[in-house]
Amino acid sequence: MSFSLYIAKRYTISKSKSSAVNIITAIAALGIIASTAALFIIMSAFSGLREFTVAFTNATDPELRILPDLGKSFFVSAEQEQELKNSTEIINYTKIAEERVLFYFDGKEQVAYLKGVDSVYTTVNPIKENIIEGNWLQSETSQVVVGYGIMSKLSMGLFDFNNDLEVFVPKPGKGLINSPEDGFKKAKLIPIGFYSINDDVDSKYVFGDLGLAQELLQFKPEQVTALEIKLAPNTDETVVREKLNTIFKNKVKIKNRAQINESLYKMLNAENLVTYLFCSLVVIMTLFCLAGALIMLILDKRENIKTLFSLGTTVNELRNIFLYQGIFITTLGVLIGLAISISVVLIQQHFSLLMLTNTLAYPVQFTITNILIVISTIYVLGVLASWLAANRINKKLLENS
Repeated sequence: MSFSLYIAKRYTISKSKSSAVNIITAIAALGIIASTAALFIIMSAFSGLREFTVAFTNATDPELRILPDLGKSFFVSAEQEQELKNSTEIINYTKIAEERVLFYFDGKEQVAYLKGVDSVYTTVNPIKENIIEGNWLQSETSQVVVGYGIMSKLSMGLFDFNNDLEVFVPKPGKGLINSPEDGFKKAKLIPIGFYSINDDVDSKYVFGDLGLAQELLQFKPEQVTALEIKLAPNTDETVVREKLNTIFKNKVKIKNRAQINESLYKMLNAENLVTYLFCSLVVIMTLFCLAGALIMLILDKRENIKTLFSLGTTVNELRNIFLYQGIFITTLGVLIGLAISISVVLIQQHFSLLMLTNTLAYPVQFTITNILIVISTIYVLGVLASWLAANRINKKLLENS
C-alpha cells in the first residue's frame, strides 16, 4: 500500500478534532448517497416507463417488417416463401395486405386501415392478448376485429344484425367517377371482436382476412404490402437482413421495431438523455459539498501536512492523500446509495408498493446498464471534485501554514 493511500485511509476512518469538519464531511457523504440512490431510481423508473410504452407497439409491430422499396406492394414467389421457411433464423412469417379505406356503419363514417392478415399472423404478433371482447377472426371469412377507438366512433356492437359494417376501397384508375360503384369496391364485414392496445392503434386498424383484403385491393394472390417476421431467440439481426436482401434481390426495405416507430424511439431517447443530464446536474451540485469538505479537511490538517512535507513528502503525494480520501468517500456513498436504490427498485418490481391505478403498478426496470451508468457518473464527477480540492495544496499553502 502506498504512503498516500495509507494516510488517506486513516484520515477517512478517523474523526477530525473540529466538529464542523466532521459535520461537513458527513453531509458530503450523505449527499453522495442520496444523489446515487436518486439517479438510479429515476433511471430505473424511466426504463420501466420506456418498456411499458414500447410494449403497446409490440402487439402489432413485428421484430422485422419487409416493405417494398418502390410503390405500395410487391410480389412474393413460391421459391422465396420456401427460402423463408427453410431459414433457421426465422421462426415464422406472415403476409399482410394493408390500405387506408372508409368504413361505414349506421350513418357514421370512419377512415382507418384495413389490415388483411393470414392464419399465422397471431404467431408473429401477440394481438390475441389484447382482445377485450369477442374472438379473433377466422380465415377465408368476412369477419373482422375492430379497434376500440373505431368501435366507439362508429357506436358499434358485436352481433348487431340490424346494421352492416361496410368498407369502401378506392378503385385504381383514371377518369371521371359517375357513381360510387365506379370509384369504390364495397364489401360487408362481420365484427367478431374488439381489441384495445392504445389510443393511436385502437383508432388505426381493422383486422380482416388476407384474401378479402387482396380482393378489395385488386391484388394477385402472391401480391402483398408487407411481410412480418418473427426471429428465433438470440438471432443476429444483421445476418437475417443480409439473407433477406439476398432472397428479395435488394428490392425491399427491412425495418425493425425501432425503425418502424422511429419518432417514438427518438422521443424516448431524447427524454432519457434530458432526464440523465438533469439528474447529473443535481449530482454535480451535490459533489461541490465533497470538494468543500476536502478543502476544509486540508485546512484542518495544515500542521500535519507541513510536518509530512518537512519529512520529505512531495506535493504530489500530499495531493494524492486527499484525492484518495475523496475517492474513498465517493466509493462509500456509491455503495450505500446503490444498495438502497436497488432494494427500492426490486421491492417495487416484486411487491408493487406504488400503484398508478388499482391494477397497474408503477413500472420500473432493473438493468445492469443503469448501474454502470450511475457508477461511472458518480465516480467521474467525484474524482473530478476530489482532484480540484486536492490541488489546493501547493507550496504557497505549505509556506503559510
